[in-house]
Amino acid sequence: MTETTYARLDAWIDAHFDEQVKFLQELIRVPTDTPPGNNAAHAERTAELLQAMGIQAEKHPVPATEVQAAGLQSITNLIVRHRYGAGGKTIALNAHGDVVPPGEGWTHDPYGGDIEDGNIYGRASAVSKCDFATFTFAMRALEAVCQPARGSIELLFTYDEEFGGEVGPAWLLQHQLTRPDLMIAAGFSYQAITAHNGCLQLEVTVHGQMAHAAIPESGVDALQAAVQILNVLYAQNTLYKSICSKVPGITHPYLNVGLIQGGTNTNVVPGTVSFKLDRRMIPEENTSTVETTLRQLIADTAATLPGITVDVKRLLLAHAMQPLPGNQPLVTAIQQHGQVIFGEEIPALGTPLYTDVRLFAQRGIPGVIYGAGPRTVLESHAKRADERLALEDLRRATKVIARTLHDLLV
Repeated sequence: MTETTYARLDAWIDAHFDEQVKFLQELIRVPTDTPPGNNAAHAERTAELLQAMGIQAEKHPVPATEVQAAGLQSITNLIVRHRYGAGGKTIALNAHGDVVPPGEGWTHDPYGGDIEDGNIYGRASAVSKCDFATFTFAMRALEAVCQPARGSIELLFTYDEEFGGEVGPAWLLQHQLTRPDLMIAAGFSYQAITAHNGCLQLEVTVHGQMAHAAIPESGVDALQAAVQILNVLYAQNTLYKSICSKVPGITHPYLNVGLIQGGTNTNVVPGTVSFKLDRRMIPEENTSTVETTLRQLIADTAATLPGITVDVKRLLLAHAMQPLPGNQPLVTAIQQHGQVIFGEEIPALGTPLYTDVRLFAQRGIPGVIYGAGPRTVLESHAKRADERLALEDLRRATKVIARTLHDLLV
């Protein structure tokens, strides 16, 4: 009987797949570039599309002061709650709608949802508006074929993953708007991710003394000082390669400087230069120790440079995710059904990314990262031009999620 039910779930998803693709296209067509993070309009459009399917979404607008304090413009988080009866588990499925701006080099409209050669193109097609569609249609399939008699499903559609999640999932958890027993978060189809790196982001401002370039000795060159600090940091980055994680899929810590700003003109000795760094932390590292060590390294280097002072500001601290014992039913179901649907083993791994799932794990809620998408971030072109998703991966991941929900709820 169970195998027959799985087949019926698969058939329902196949029969409604064109509708699912159109839903994803509509989601892609509403920009959610973060920054600037003006994302309330996308939540409104998502709620409209869900309403057209007969699905009611709760709208939870975050107060403007909190959104602006987080460096964003507007956020409305959505919750869809379907309760099936007393007892059973509450399973949350969380996907984020915010994305980095598209950048240059696209051959397709980043907001077009174009389909070509079996792929759908657009910013967030793979990360992670696709899983708005995966999770919604998996839930619909379950209810159409074999609605559970107990437990509940919550779809959490949030808009603050790119800036750390504090006014996205963390805000919902803080206000006790959700408290699931298990959760699945947006991810890729070929692995069940059970652990991920942490992330520390710092803004370092180097202060010197501005001066006319004709008399440079009258100033203190902040850029030259910043270069020396950066050289020390990059040397440290090389040393990180000797620190190895024991989590499969995660290698070693690393550091990236992604933005540098400073100076006023070509004929002026720069008086101030700032740069932003991103330090990825493996699950075994202590976040406080990492931050203290980095700050001390920067301060010690600056102390050797006459006339130079530095300010260091924390921008983000995202803790690593480690597996919680209660996640095994999720992992087992996803692996079993993934092997059937994809025709290959689905390993349980860690990933060097950081995600919203850590916010649930920090509160003792076991979770797994799984959803529609390719084998790797590189294949998806996430955060690059021509981000794309193979439609067959969307179809198959939806089947895996629907079967998994069946195992845990029916």
